[in-house]
Amino acid sequence: MATTTDDKTVREATIIRKTNETDIQLSFGVDGQGKSSLNTGVPFLNHMLDLFTKHGHFNLTVEADGDIDIDDHHTVEDIGICLGQALREALGDKSGIKRYASVFVPMDEALAQVVIDISNRPHLEYKAQYPSTQVGTFQTELVHEFLWKLALEARMTLHVIVHYGQNTHHMIEAVFKALGRALDEATAIDPRVQGVPSTKGVL
Repeated sequence: MATTTDDKTVREATIIRKTNETDIQLSFGVDGQGKSSLNTGVPFLNHMLDLFTKHGHFNLTVEADGDIDIDDHHTVEDIGICLGQALREALGDKSGIKRYASVFVPMDEALAQVVIDISNRPHLEYKAQYPSTQVGTFQTELVHEFLWKLALEARMTLHVIVHYGQNTHHMIEAVFKALGRALDEATAIDPRVQGVPSTKGVL
């Protein structure tokens, strides 16, 4: 959770989620050094979360034991849930944050855009058409599942648009890099912002 020390606010959280399908411990720091320790059991998700962490300058640790003998769905979904919950807890009342961000990221021939409003109103708009339904053994439909659960549990509005691309790996990689950079910008503290960045007085 967001805690205040003598010199700064520490924005981090740890979430533990145990179900009949998954057992996950996830720690997330908003103000990190781009360091990750990832053991999701889903290699492609490890790769994407590493990119997200590096480009967002976060710290992220994930230890997950899921029913990947069935498929990756439950594990990917529940990691999205845990990350969203950790983000929401780490930001506290969201005082001083920029709140909004819009970032384009190219990955060779692919171009992705992520637009964020940390609004306390969960919503996902996701526009992507991939050339293939799998990257290795990873089902591309799980990108939507991850992003939706992240937006829902973080209670943020998230728009993700893959404008074009030919290589599915490149297209998804551009999404996760843009997600990290946009979230970094939206969660950044702006010294001009007094209190919560809303005319309502609360987010």
